[in-house]
Parts: sequence; C-alpha cells; structure tokens
Amino acid sequence: MRQSEMHFARRRRSSFGLLLSAALIGVMIPACKTAKPIPRSARTGELSVRPGVNDKYRENDFDSWLDRFEVESREIYTERNRLVDDVGIRPGMVVADIGSGTGFYVMLFAKKASPGGKVIAVDIIPEFLERIRQRADAEKLTNVETSLCDEDTIHLPPASIDLAFICDTYHHFEYPISTMTSLYVAMKPGGEVVLVDFIKDPDFSDAWVLKHVRAGQEVVIKEIESAGFQLVDKGDHIDYLKKNYVLRFRKTGESG
Repeated sequence: MRQSEMHFARRRRSSFGLLLSAALIGVMIPACKTAKPIPRSARTGELSVRPGVNDKYRENDFDSWLDRFEVESREIYTERNRLVDDVGIRPGMVVADIGSGTGFYVMLFAKKASPGGKVIAVDIIPEFLERIRQRADAEKLTNVETSLCDEDTIHLPPASIDLAFICDTYHHFEYPISTMTSLYVAMKPGGEVVLVDFIKDPDFSDAWVLKHVRAGQEVVIKEIESAGFQLVDKGDHIDYLKKNYVLRFRKTGESG
C-alpha cells in the first residue's frame, strides 16, 4: 500500500473511533433537563420565592379547609379570643385580614371594630370570599367586606387601612416584597401590621414546619422592613402561643 493510502486509512479509522466514542457518551449520559424559569411578577419584576406554593390551597374546597383550619388542635384557633384581644382592634378601625381563609378571625374582628369600623377579608380565592360573605350574613355582621387579591398585590386603595392582620399566611406569599409594598401603600400613616407565623427552628420545630415554612422570623423581619415598615414589637409578652410568633410593624414614613 502506498504511503498516501496508508495515511488515509489511519485517518478514517481515527475518525470512526471518535464518532463511536461520541455515540457511546451520548448513550451513557442522558440529555440535560431544561430548568423551568422562575416566575417573575409582571407588576414589579420580583422573582417568586416559592413557585406554586398556593396550588394545594386552590385545589381544595372551602369545607375541606374549614375542617383543617378551625380545629382545637390548631393553637391559633384555640387561642383566637386571646389573640384578638392582643391585636388591639378598637371601634371605628378599618382592619384587613390578609389571607383570610375561612374567615373565623374576620367575624371576631368585625365585632371588635363595631360601631363605625369594618373588616375587609382579603384572599386569592373567590369561593372563600363568597363563603365569608355568607358567614357574615348568618351572624348579622354588616361591617364585613371582601376583596380579591393577587399573588403580588392586595388591591386595596391607598391610605385606607388602620390595621392589617396576617396569620399563618406570610409563608404562602409567593412575592413577599411586592405584596408587603402594596400593603404599605394601603396603610394609613401610623397604621400597623400584626403578623403571626410558625416558628422555624431546627432545634424546636417539627418536620412539617421545617419543610413547609419558607423562612424563619429574622428573615421575615428583614423582608417586611425592606417594604418600608418598622418593627415595633416582637410579641415577647404573648406566652400562650407555643408554635407561633407574633410581630407588630408600623408605617412610620413614606415608602421609597
């Protein structure tokens, strides 16, 4: 065989070997999955901190959540009357229950705000708001209103709220900064936010809380302060809640 023919044969065998190696690598290494992009708020551009966190909430009906939320094994239900007293609602106040759920706090707040005040139930599910209206009618509470919100804003008018209550709901905020900023705008000057949420501590909390709750208390404080609120009370005097903490914030200036 001439030298040129031998050189061509070696090159052909070498090329075949490279193609075979590439084919084997393709068989052994599966194609990389394309990561889903993180959702972003169309209004503010904030990235979702937990995409799909409310999917399960939307999938189940009102009655199924009623059985889960309003049970004596849940301390924020068992201690509801003491907590309502500590929230400090007075007649004439406008109160927003953000993430009102089945509405049992709405009914208690409505009685405290009367006469002259009102309570606005704010939630992402229309059916829940309709059932809260029915519940208020059954209890003859005429100072209850409802308002449908989105995942990134509460949709309430500027400077319209004296007090906002967020109970075991903040960890379901998909866009916490956007939501709290919209709440800041809706608060009257000097208005307050009372937040109740699960303690997340690996030395204390159960496995469900550690998995389900996104952030601990210090992270929550930083996020809410970044929306313009000032922490005024860490709720150290509230000793009847064992699994939840209570924080109070105030609107002390203008956001921005």
